[in-house]
Amino acid sequence: MAVTASLVKEMRERTGLGMMECKKALVEVDGDIDAAIEAMRKSGQAKADKKAGRIAAEGRIVAHQSSQGASLIEVNCETDFVGKDESFIAFCNSLAPLAGESDSVETLLAQPLAEGKTVEETRQQLILTIGENIQIRRIANLTGDDAVYGSYLHGGTIGVIVKLDKGDDELAKDIAMHVAAANPLCVSESEVPDETLAKEREIYSAQAAESGKPEAIQEKMVDGRVRKYLAEITLNGQAFVKDPDITVGKLLAKSGATVLGFIRYQVGEGIEKKSEDFVAEVMKQAKGS
Repeated sequence: MAVTASLVKEMRERTGLGMMECKKALVEVDGDIDAAIEAMRKSGQAKADKKAGRIAAEGRIVAHQSSQGASLIEVNCETDFVGKDESFIAFCNSLAPLAGESDSVETLLAQPLAEGKTVEETRQQLILTIGENIQIRRIANLTGDDAVYGSYLHGGTIGVIVKLDKGDDELAKDIAMHVAAANPLCVSESEVPDETLAKEREIYSAQAAESGKPEAIQEKMVDGRVRKYLAEITLNGQAFVKDPDITVGKLLAKSGATVLGFIRYQVGEGIEKKSEDFVAEVMKQAKGS
């Protein structure tokens, strides 16, 4: 069967691959487009495995919420350029509604997505199309009845979900927005790890000792700094970002609400990023490596 331009065009539209790759694949199977796609999928698996060890510290956070819960997913790629690619963003967005039904990345990967493919099969195809390592790094869910849920995304790179007892959707979104901006360690002082507090108190005590002031004064100085530290790292103690004259704790109290939990994701946090200049990045994209 002749490999026509229209056949190459059809395969390109169905796979998203380059024209020359499509033509080569079709020639190898005498123009059988289904066989060509099957071969490219197998080849894609090999290419994906080869790319799996490459650092993927860019990407996107997606969120999903309903009356029963809220979810976050982080999907990573290698470059900021791909992180803004329409097909990559579309893939990320397609995962959001599936998050609530998945208790792990492995569970999510096995879920059906589109055209009879699983999430994992779609991910492998996207790696083949884009040419970068793409990984679903983590997933988080807040669930439970009789609660109010909220979410907030900042530029696709920071995502927050919150769970409130009482309150309303607007308050939940405001709290999620605050968490995105202020990045509290936990909700209240009682949740601060003892070792964290002990370490800070030790530092403040050493600083106070250098002042040369009487011991009683030093103790007051330490206590004051500890209180300030707790206000800075706890959600309830922080000044609300939309109205710094009131703390988040007081804002919640106005509605008789409390925060039962929150989760904040930031793209690439904790991943050691590879230093690479922009020219090298563009050259790598151009070579399809």
